Amino acid sequence: MRMIRSMTAYAQVEGDTPLGRVAVELRGVNHRYLELGLRLPDELRAQEGALRERATQRIARGKLDLALRLRGTAHGAPELRLNEPYLKQLSDLSMHMSARFPDLLVDFSELLRMPGVIDSSEPDQVALTQAVLALLDQALDALLDARQREGARLAQAMFERLDAIAAQVAAVRSVMPEIRTRQRARIDTLLAELRDASEPQRIEKELVAQLLRMDVDEELDRLDAHLAEARRVLTLDEPVGRRLDFLLQEFNREANTLGSKSVDVRTSNASIELKVLIEQVREQVQNIE
Repeated sequence: MRMIRSMTAYAQVEGDTPLGRVAVELRGVNHRYLELGLRLPDELRAQEGALRERATQRIARGKLDLALRLRGTAHGAPELRLNEPYLKQLSDLSMHMSARFPDLLVDFSELLRMPGVIDSSEPDQVALTQAVLALLDQALDALLDARQREGARLAQAMFERLDAIAAQVAAVRSVMPEIRTRQRARIDTLLAELRDASEPQRIEKELVAQLLRMDVDEELDRLDAHLAEARRVLTLDEPVGRRLDFLLQEFNREANTLGSKSVDVRTSNASIELKVLIEQVREQVQNIE
């Protein structure tokens, strides 16, 4: 089963390539979408597309910085070879031109810059791409392991907060019969006042408000349903951060409604505690892929 993954992690590996020793560094932080930044030496610019494709195949969400650095040359590094016959031809030609045109000055270093004078044996690009992709895979493996370890810690913290939310919902349910009994007594008093009231509209308005506040079963039932869904989502074999973020908006809506209907300090306190717990879960979700 795939575990919850954090978006925050770091990994670094080094290895030999046809170009020399290369270090691969990955640094991930939370982000709403997938954002990939690459820093490559000029010698590896040709591999940028392959590196970007491989990284996006394995990372679904978060800001990921990928940096490759050359640590030194190896036996497969480019070798410089001097094309002596060609250089001699150029030298003979320059001396001939100098004899004909005495004011013409020829710098020997300029001859070395002529195309074809110095040849370099470039590494095979296919082999180089395979080598750097293999290093990237090693770094991604290490990064994903770190993200999964941190994700397990975040998931445990979220399950604990969900249990605390469930306890608050259960506590509100347990006091609602007492609160309803008191509210019914208040409604009976209002009905008696309504019969003799000089301002019946005011009494009717308060009566309606009391009736509306008596029933919070719907909010409590929805909170229980959201709890069950959140626990289910935390076990899914896919990125769940955005889904949990949306679900927490629903949690918050029910907690706010519960607070607005409250006629008792216990339900008011429960509403506040629910919103605190929901915000704590949201902080954890911000780091989840």
